[in-house]
Amino acid sequence: MRTLFGYIRPKAGIIALEMCIKFTGTIIELLLPWMLSVILDDYVPMRDLHGIFLWGGLMVISAALAFICNALANRISCATSRDITRKLRRDLFAKVTSLSCAQDDEITIPSLISRLTSDTYNVHQMVDRMQRLGVRAPILLLGGMAMTFMMEPVLTLVLVAILPLLGLLVFTVSRNGVRLYTRTQEALDVMVRRTKESIAGIRVIEALSKGDYEEARFDEANREVVGRDQKASMLMNVTNPMMNLMLNSGLTIVIVVGAYRVNAGITQAGTVIAFLSYFTIILNALMMVSRMFVMYSKGAAGARRIAEVLESPEELLPEPEPAAAHEPGLEPVAAEKTASEPGEALEVPEISFDHVSFSYGKVEENLSDISFSVRKGQTLGIIGPTGSGKSTILSLLLRFYDPDQGSIRIRGRDIRTMDKKELHSLFGAVFQNDFIYSDDIESNIRFGRDDISDERIASAIATAQADFIYEKKDGLREMLASNGSNLSGGQKQRVLLARALAGDSEILLLDDSSSALDYKTDAALRRALGADHRDATKIIIAQRVSSIKNADSILVLEDGHEAGYGTHEELMKNCESYRDIARIQMGEVE
Repeated sequence: MRTLFGYIRPKAGIIALEMCIKFTGTIIELLLPWMLSVILDDYVPMRDLHGIFLWGGLMVISAALAFICNALANRISCATSRDITRKLRRDLFAKVTSLSCAQDDEITIPSLISRLTSDTYNVHQMVDRMQRLGVRAPILLLGGMAMTFMMEPVLTLVLVAILPLLGLLVFTVSRNGVRLYTRTQEALDVMVRRTKESIAGIRVIEALSKGDYEEARFDEANREVVGRDQKASMLMNVTNPMMNLMLNSGLTIVIVVGAYRVNAGITQAGTVIAFLSYFTIILNALMMVSRMFVMYSKGAAGARRIAEVLESPEELLPEPEPAAAHEPGLEPVAAEKTASEPGEALEVPEISFDHVSFSYGKVEENLSDISFSVRKGQTLGIIGPTGSGKSTILSLLLRFYDPDQGSIRIRGRDIRTMDKKELHSLFGAVFQNDFIYSDDIESNIRFGRDDISDERIASAIATAQADFIYEKKDGLREMLASNGSNLSGGQKQRVLLARALAGDSEILLLDDSSSALDYKTDAALRRALGADHRDATKIIIAQRVSSIKNADSILVLEDGHEAGYGTHEELMKNCESYRDIARIQMGEVE
């Protein structure tokens, strides 16, 4: 909740004004039953029409003022809670996008979506209701009790006897409500995850006729959410009937005692009527308190989950560079596998991995003792079976994760010393499971980079062999469905390639980016890359030997280990696993 208070504090002034207006309106509202008792006890028995109309008119004016004050305060409350929630949601989204991949893995994407949507909504409702009811309910409750005590102390004792029981009820229910609503939100995370998975794989589900199976999985998650929400709601809903029982029992006692006191001439009838009005006001105030605690339970549970994300430590921050790196004449040592011709001066590689090991779960290594280097303008091909660690190399190079051992350098500089924006500005990347969002083709290629010229986009399209774009009805303005579902696999890959190439980046990372292309288009793409981006350093992950055959060097991976490193010709002689892959694929081609 401390995190939430940080968002409320800047609005303290306007909230204080809203509370003053709400306070004024509520106090005026509290005076109405007292005015009624004055009319009934002082003017009606005397048949004083002037006094009746005077006090009646005052009641009408007071009711109008109370309405205006409450309506104005509610509008301010709505605007304030809206602004607080908007800023909270914006900062939460910004924090989500800055989390490390390890933090994303720990929290899970469905949970982050749930926190951005339902949790922020519950916080919005809590902030809004606490402003509306947080002033009004206590004033009506305490003010009503004060008015009844001044008018009829004996009858007030009935109410005072009930209040400790009501307080204990509200405290017990609200304390357990926060815990139960937290468990409900956790179940909602699971349902969001299954919904996301089912929608993403809808075509596979239909193709394999597994609709009933997916419906059963979703129904299981849905039932869990409903069950937990029902348990929380059952607990919270105990409050209203229990309060009604206690207060109505008290009201019955008040009527009986009041009737005896009026009959005995101790109390006037107008006072008892006003007391009953105040008793109803107090009852409504307690109902407000009950609703407020329900909203608080939901909002507090959501605020805690949001705070977990907002207060997550910033990981993968730039580390200070070693002092030696700044001393004149000292350059980092190049990796062992820097290709160089005899007699050529030693050159710091563009990219180098030096004995890098990494594990996602910190149990079994996904990469073990990987070393290689790539010079500026060279191409490194990476090949290996599924799960051998090919994509992990790119994740480490982009510093989505830090290696457990070893170092990764770009131009001799450890990437851990580089700012995230500085590092990522060097790369143009196409990932294995990349995305296309629902917008036109040009926006997907430009991707928010307004400095990219139209000529640059046209050149990227040509290099990516994506001329099919111009055959579309609206060309670059053709609208794409979410995740490019209205494109074929090959068309989608070429749009993604155009996006990566449009930035004219110094380093290109292509993770299985041509697997859906036919051999002819793939060959044309490789020739265009060599001609149009000859100065760019390229790392290409591929399943086809033909896609990396002409690379300057090829890294072969098996189970996270290096199985071979060298040119195509060298690997055909020295690496059995590469030779097997090449022979199988060459045989298929022939």
